[in-house]
Amino acid sequence: MGATQTRPEPQYQDLVEATGFSLEQIKNLHKRFEQLSGNADTISRENLERIPALANNPIKTQIIEAFFDKRNQHGNELGSYEAIGFKEFLMVMSHFRPPTLRTTEEEKEAMREEKVRFLFNMHDTDGDGKITLQEYRRVVEELLSKSGTIGQEAARAIADAAMLEVASTNVPNMGPDDFYEGITFEHFQQILKGLEMESRMHIRFLDASTAHGCCRK
Repeated sequence: MGATQTRPEPQYQDLVEATGFSLEQIKNLHKRFEQLSGNADTISRENLERIPALANNPIKTQIIEAFFDKRNQHGNELGSYEAIGFKEFLMVMSHFRPPTLRTTEEEKEAMREEKVRFLFNMHDTDGDGKITLQEYRRVVEELLSKSGTIGQEAARAIADAAMLEVASTNVPNMGPDDFYEGITFEHFQQILKGLEMESRMHIRFLDASTAHGCCRK
């Protein structure tokens, strides 16, 4: 279940409009794609697994899976790729593109929503449109327990308490026996409201004199 082939340089131009990257940025990102893939037409999870800067990242799995998640191709398709070509790689990278001086306020808002959606998809691993307690637990446990300063049970307790707080905020009239199905995208937007996204979403592990940053929260 692969993806499209790597595009030759004369065909870069059609990706400028699709991603918002400049032609020079696309050329640079293609060089990094070739480094990661070993000059192959596609990148696999194994290629990204070998990136040294990702080795100790507590959400390494979620970051890698985000590159193969079809939802991050700016469409509504669910599922994941076994491998991705340059176009798919570039579409994922476009979620991390910062605004320029020419970016309008309307465009900035659209870019922010894309970034929030990208983060939401990383947590909503089954693609059902909700971040469930189980999914939330998994991320919090990985973030906290892998730091070596807190055990898995303590991390789970923190996740449960945080989810309960989110539930009480988003559904204030919940009864004691009501079940909170999970965080919707709308709830997730409210949680991140006011959070400055540009300094918190970048891609340092792809750095090759081209792109800078890494997903952090």
